[in-house]
Amino acid sequence: MTHKYVTRILMIILLLTVSLTGCQSQSTDLTKTDTVNQAVEEFDLSVYPEGDLFITPQDLYEMLGTEELVLLDCNKPDLYSKEHIPGAIGIGFHAFSDKIGKPGDSGWGTIKSPENLASTLTNLGVDDSKTVVLYSNVFKGPGADGRGAWQLRLAGLDNVKILLGGNTYWEELGYEMTSDVSPTPNPGTGITLSNYDPDYFATKDEIFNGLGETVLLDVRTIKEFNGSQNAGEPRGGHIQGAKHILWTDFLNENGTLKSTDEIDALLAGFDVSKTDDFTLY
Repeated sequence: MTHKYVTRILMIILLLTVSLTGCQSQSTDLTKTDTVNQAVEEFDLSVYPEGDLFITPQDLYEMLGTEELVLLDCNKPDLYSKEHIPGAIGIGFHAFSDKIGKPGDSGWGTIKSPENLASTLTNLGVDDSKTVVLYSNVFKGPGADGRGAWQLRLAGLDNVKILLGGNTYWEELGYEMTSDVSPTPNPGTGITLSNYDPDYFATKDEIFNGLGETVLLDVRTIKEFNGSQNAGEPRGGHIQGAKHILWTDFLNENGTLKSTDEIDALLAGFDVSKTDDFTLY
């Protein structure tokens, strides 16, 4: 069975998007002086069937300042300017998306063409040899790190990871945040994208033709589900027959993933299991 998805929750269930200034190289050495809580046992991602979609704060910390890492902060620009992980590049929510027209128009918010996406990634310092890590404050935004990771995986990039727990867990463990502007990255040396995998998304026609048969899970806020347009929706409400579950319900209070048993139980409450075919939006 395949799962169709459009937001960060896809990464969770399958375990089961500012300009910068400066001219320094991205390889600037970062002094690691964090007062880290050494008593915390490293989160075990191996218990999740697709746990390698994530990276623990401990493993990311060891990569900071190295040539192999491109670290992307997907928070809103004001959050990024207030604090971010040292060396992170602020890209916001729509870095990999086209915004043609206005929300609701055809093409608005969809992934860039392969040519434009490759250009964007190259300018961010991404190439075939780099590990790309995305993160956000998952409780102060829509989970843009998951959206970005989904778009890059859709385009065939395998070495893309989400920081487990985002800002929240990183800071809980005592790792440093900074307000310093990160250096402008050196352009990447070349990147290879594949044809976009249709198993990573559902089209409007597919959803319409499957109404009453396909399980739809609306993972937005309950206010949006009930009709609020505060997040920029062109129309209020939800797709006919959709069930509501907030995407952060799959997370612990520190942003880490709930256990596989807890995730199974959440899905079971909607008569869904990991082996079923369902769509999220």
